[in-house]
Amino acid sequence: MSAPVRRACIDIGSNTTRLLVAECADGRIEPLHEARVFTHLGRGQLTGGAIAPAKLAEVAGVVSAQLQSARRLGCREVRVVATAALRRAANGEELAAAVRDECGLEVRILTGEEEARLAFVGAARSFAHTPGGELGVVDVGGGSSELAVGMVPDQVRWSSSFPLGSGDLADAYLHSDPPSSAELDAARDRVACAIAPLEVPHPAEAAAVGGSAASLTRLAGRVLDRAAFARALAQLMAAPRREVAQRLGLEVERVRLLPAGLLILEAVSERFRAPLLVAGGGLREGVLVEAALA
Repeated sequence: MSAPVRRACIDIGSNTTRLLVAECADGRIEPLHEARVFTHLGRGQLTGGAIAPAKLAEVAGVVSAQLQSARRLGCREVRVVATAALRRAANGEELAAAVRDECGLEVRILTGEEEARLAFVGAARSFAHTPGGELGVVDVGGGSSELAVGMVPDQVRWSSSFPLGSGDLADAYLHSDPPSSAELDAARDRVACAIAPLEVPHPAEAAAVGGSAASLTRLAGRVLDRAAFARALAQLMAAPRREVAQRLGLEVERVRLLPAGLLILEAVSERFRAPLLVAGGGLREGVLVEAALA
């Protein structure tokens, strides 16, 4: 057994920029510190899909601050990944360059396939038991959602990424506080259209990772089935987001995004034909597992 190494992953997403610091050894991950900042890359895009200069500087500054936190905690290695927001931005490489200039870190812009695989690895490693067959994993981000199916711990046989996340869906459809029934119906139809072309396998068990799934545990527990989704959505519809946020100990912005994330998770659960267990690991954990095994 090798000695543990303290590593960190910074994940630049469409909604948030997140830091995970963990002890890593032999493919095992022990989280020590997590932090996030709502940076909303999608809102900082200009006409033509480029990220505005002010947003480039803002995100680079956030990454620099998170790097300093990781160094204070004794991290020997810090990896930075970016997902849908940079994949689809006209100047994603400019953000990578801004981060490099600000703090010397290289940004790896993940493909949808890479993102799905790493989310699967992170989720699979966090399971307390071995599924009796294939595991399905869904990771709902701000600008895209990833699905993967395979055998634990890392044998992905099918994956898909579709360009719809909680940020896009909330911004386009869920304008009221709380959302109206008509807005939810329109958003649900949009999700159905996005998922309809996918030939989704039916795994023995399924897991959910990402900010929406983790936040839903405060409303419905760790097992997200049809009843849990209905219970959680009813609570989100019952009061303004600030009141819900105060009651649950969540950021107001997270509560704004949560109905959208819930609708995507619910649709994926139906296509998997399995309830979703909220996993303890995801994309960032997958990145650190990959680093530990390299």
